[in-house]
Amino acid sequence: MKIDDILHATFQSSQQKAIVNIRFTSNYLGNIQNQFMANFDLTMPQFNILRILRGAKSAISVNMVKERMLEKSPNTTRLMDKLIEKGLISRIRCKEDKRVVYVEITAIGLQLLQEIDKQFNSISFTKLDLTDDEAEQLSFLLDKARGNYES
Repeated sequence: MKIDDILHATFQSSQQKAIVNIRFTSNYLGNIQNQFMANFDLTMPQFNILRILRGAKSAISVNMVKERMLEKSPNTTRLMDKLIEKGLISRIRCKEDKRVVYVEITAIGLQLLQEIDKQFNSISFTKLDLTDDEAEQLSFLLDKARGNYES
C-alpha cells in the first residue's frame, strides 16, 4: 500500500512525501524489531550495544560504544547497567585512569547473540521485498539523502 493511501494524505512535494515515507517505514520496521527483541528481554539499543561489543572483539571504552550507537542516547550507561545485571556484558575500570571505563561482551552475551542471529535470519521481516540490486539502490539513496555518497 502506498504512503498516500496509508496516511490518507496528499503531499506538497515529492521531497516531503519521501521524508514522511522514510520516517513511517523506519517506525514500522522499528516496531517489528522491538517486538522481536522483547522475546529476548532486550531493547533495540541494548541489542545494538551487544552487537558493537561483539564486533569490537575486546573491551572498548564506554565512550567508544556511545560513538558507535545507531541511535544516540543519554541513557547508554543505564542501558549498559541493565546488560551487566543480566550477565551479558562486564565493566572494567582502567588501571591508569579510574575515570575511564571499558566494557566487553561476556560468553553469555555472545550465546544470546548467536540465538538472536539464528532466529532473526529465519523470520521473514528481515528480508525486504526488494531484489539485491534494489536494496543496494535504496542504500545508495539513503546515503545520498544524508549527504554521504560517492558517485
